[in-house]
Amino acid sequence: MATAPQSAIPADAARPLDTALPLTAVRVVDLTEGMGESTGRFLADLGADVLRVSSDHSTEGPAPAIADALRRANKSVLRLRADAEADRARLREVITCADIVITSEPRAALTSWELDLEALRRSAPHLVWVAVTPFGLTGPYRDRVADEPVLYAMSGVLSRSGAPGEVPLLPPAGLAEGTVAAHAAWAALLAYHRRLDTGLGDTVDVSAYEAMVHGFDPGFGTQGSAAAGRSEDYPRNRPDASNFYPVFDSRDGQVRLCLLAKRPWRSMFEWLGSPAEFADPRYDTIPGRFADADRLHARIGALFAQHTSEQLVTEGVARGIPIGAVSTLGQALAEDHFAESGALIDAEIMPGTTARIPSGYVRIGGRRAGFRSPAQVRSSAPSWSPERATPAQEASSGTPHGTAAPAPLSGVRVLDLGVIVFGAELSRQLADYGADVIKIENTRYPDGLRQSKRGAKIPASVAWGHRNKRSLGIDLRSPEGADLFRRLVADADVVVANFKPGTLAAMGFSAESLARVNPRIIVAESSAFGDVGPWRTRMGYGPLVRAGSGVSALWRYPSRDHLLCDGSTVYPDHIAGHLCATAILAALIDRRRTGRGTAISLAQVDVALNQIGVGLATESLAPGTVGPTGNADPQCAPSGVFACRGDDEWLVVTIRTDEQWAAFAGLASAAVTEAADPCFATSADRLAHRAEVDRVVAAWAATRTPHEAAADLQAVGIPAAPMARLPELLDDEHLLARRSFTTVTHDLLGITLPAVARAAIFGAIADPPARQAPSAGEHTREIGTELLHLTDAEIAALVESDVLQPND
Repeated sequence: MATAPQSAIPADAARPLDTALPLTAVRVVDLTEGMGESTGRFLADLGADVLRVSSDHSTEGPAPAIADALRRANKSVLRLRADAEADRARLREVITCADIVITSEPRAALTSWELDLEALRRSAPHLVWVAVTPFGLTGPYRDRVADEPVLYAMSGVLSRSGAPGEVPLLPPAGLAEGTVAAHAAWAALLAYHRRLDTGLGDTVDVSAYEAMVHGFDPGFGTQGSAAAGRSEDYPRNRPDASNFYPVFDSRDGQVRLCLLAKRPWRSMFEWLGSPAEFADPRYDTIPGRFADADRLHARIGALFAQHTSEQLVTEGVARGIPIGAVSTLGQALAEDHFAESGALIDAEIMPGTTARIPSGYVRIGGRRAGFRSPAQVRSSAPSWSPERATPAQEASSGTPHGTAAPAPLSGVRVLDLGVIVFGAELSRQLADYGADVIKIENTRYPDGLRQSKRGAKIPASVAWGHRNKRSLGIDLRSPEGADLFRRLVADADVVVANFKPGTLAAMGFSAESLARVNPRIIVAESSAFGDVGPWRTRMGYGPLVRAGSGVSALWRYPSRDHLLCDGSTVYPDHIAGHLCATAILAALIDRRRTGRGTAISLAQVDVALNQIGVGLATESLAPGTVGPTGNADPQCAPSGVFACRGDDEWLVVTIRTDEQWAAFAGLASAAVTEAADPCFATSADRLAHRAEVDRVVAAWAATRTPHEAAADLQAVGIPAAPMARLPELLDDEHLLARRSFTTVTHDLLGITLPAVARAAIFGAIADPPARQAPSAGEHTREIGTELLHLTDAEIAALVESDVLQPND
């Protein structure tokens, strides 16, 4: 890697002729259940041959639920009997021929199928075994159960969602599941990529809890909502985020504004008729506008109420104002942009059922890596050939599994043109695991992440998001700078950017032109709404992505249409970065087979669509049935967020089965006699009496602290959790036991910051280092000498003309 183009590939080659998906040669056995199945689905979307093995015939068809149908798409299904030795032997044979095995309950899987992991390792040392569990394989919480509400509550997400003085509000279903799946797929492919170098597999321990803490919208990461998690001005109650990205009524719906920069505000000011009361320069700043939000928003609201949403968006976009309609799921399903871009398609997801569904997260080589077919039931095991032992395997046959090796992406060079949260998170994933990430920076157009707040010498987000990278200061808009960049491309592996669509091409660096320089280059571009469809030219921010996809319309209290509760989150920036990094890693894996690079395109709105895919599919089949549910699970009662003893202390509980209710009644009946009422015995009874049964749980929870209540419920197998605030995560016994946090610092910071320690616990991959983030242009001279082979005199001349921009 990071090698010159191979002579066997024509120098004028553009894009790969091979249009196969990148993981087409990878074989995966999927032993997961429920939420864990989405990991295998993402790998299948990327082209892997995923075999789902199940002993539960009742859940495999012919008509599984919509969620199961989407989780199992693109997979084949093999039904085996765990109590039959012949079937257990067949499973062992399939596993030894696989590359990756994914399980969500490893102990149960090993026991029920009578699998001997060490014996499998001896017979198949190449195997990557991935355990995706609620809390990981070690630590005090390892035996607890979790669903999405539990993950939202414990990770600190719930404490930032909802209105001040109100019950905290659970985010929409699907976002946590998608986050965990992206995290697990990334970890699985890191281990597999290492396997291709060493011949040796690995054991990968993925904790859904930690994936949410560090991957959804981390409080201790790039642009974390709570600064450093201990900010004195961060409220104990939910933050009042209603004015961050305000929503206004139009004649036929709602629109959302994102007035963050001076230029869009001045355009909005002119649209309002340049009112003298808002002419003061202090309104050019976010704090100035927030201080008078009531008067300002009343003025904007009066203007917007006269027009339709489409008229407002058209006018706003023409004026350069970030604005978008707040779409319900039904409106998103009918949106022309998603049809033209291919983000939503009509597909048969199970026999006789055709729904409109999200088609996949990314395009690779011009092809959507997404839905291809519903699950296909097999009558026999696949004819996978056994993996041949490599020299590395043979040489190490007597050594224990877990031998240390170089970082899995060592030797990969990345030219990073990314900016803000998405750009930082994407390249950090690569840098953490060994890639030489060179952040390209221009002092005239600084990355917004470098904009200091409150007089800080360096933003904490830079320390978090740019660790383990190098920085090259260069003016790419100059002919000399563009030429130097192409010289770097000739010996690089990956170029990443998240500019407005067309910007990279306008700079002379389209994927096609870079492929002519280096046919092995992988070019990954991302934007808010993608590079295809009517919305491709819109200014994009996360709040507009959430509004346009339908996420915002779901993320609100059912009875309060105007109060969107997603204002204090950065979703989907972080997780979109993780997904793009995984697609890049898949392309690097595929390049070993083809010898060619490819182009990757990710629209962040497609990330949101895919993660609420179940809701979209359901709405397409039964229009008007899917809307905000608040904290109640429509399928289960009791369920929700319940007040506990203390100041603003809360507990999440979801009881899904009659056995769980009986267990709860055993706990609660002494304190709340109604818990023993036989009218609540069955699921149907409890749904019919939701209000009454919720009151029973509320009465019981009010007598306990959330930690006491959650411990009691978890002890009898009920998914429950206390709502955690961000500072509490740093003292959480489970995160401490698993060393989930490391620290980062910077010479200009003066403080040490907690930060994510790793993507997962690997058996053979070391935790990433935490090298200090570079200052802008810090490594310019070093890179000029080492990679561009410039003399000191040449560097001096380029610095004098401002083509190169060192930080000295």
